Amino acid sequence: MTRLTILALFLLLVIIPGVARAQDGHEYSPLQEKTVNYKDWTLNNLADDKPVTLRSLMQGKKLVMVLYFAPWCPNWRNEAPVAAKLYEKYKGQGFEIIGVSEYGARADVKTFFGPNGPPYPVVSESETREDRDKTAHYGYRQATGDTRKWGSPYNVFLDPGACSKSGEVVTEKAWVVNGELIEADVDRFISDHLKPASAAAIVPCKN
Repeated sequence: MTRLTILALFLLLVIIPGVARAQDGHEYSPLQEKTVNYKDWTLNNLADDKPVTLRSLMQGKKLVMVLYFAPWCPNWRNEAPVAAKLYEKYKGQGFEIIGVSEYGARADVKTFFGPNGPPYPVVSESETREDRDKTAHYGYRQATGDTRKWGSPYNVFLDPGACSKSGEVVTEKAWVVNGELIEADVDRFISDHLKPASAAAIVPCKN
């Protein structure tokens, strides 16, 4: 490998922000704030096949991660245990994950999660690969610079307190990961966003 080739790879995988970084079969990507114009949706819940809205799933939560995945995707299989770990760690503090299945049959999604089902809510947006260009998922990826063919996994972080309570668009900007989560960075991000506001300084009583 020439020095020029090595430099080109270094620029692609390290320097250029927002590009998924290939490493041992992974596609890690940094957490970045992007203009996404993320919209409310109504999709069928995997658990009971009944429609549910994004806003209803966000109610009472402090931070929500909408996690798009394809059940057959190896990179999603890499991220799944990381997402489950973060969910277990922070769910009691107001953190929610909402999985959105793409490009795979609902039966395959259920098989992936096993008889106990997913630990967090999962809905389905599409069930065949032919639907790719028609999905909201594909449009968001184009808007945020994700050039991968299938975009699994793809993560969007929403602050329910800062989101609009009505209307089509939930938020104009959101924190996005165009690929697999970098666990340490995302763990710190979640922790920081769930911290309570600092209490006002206590003024000591006068003697």
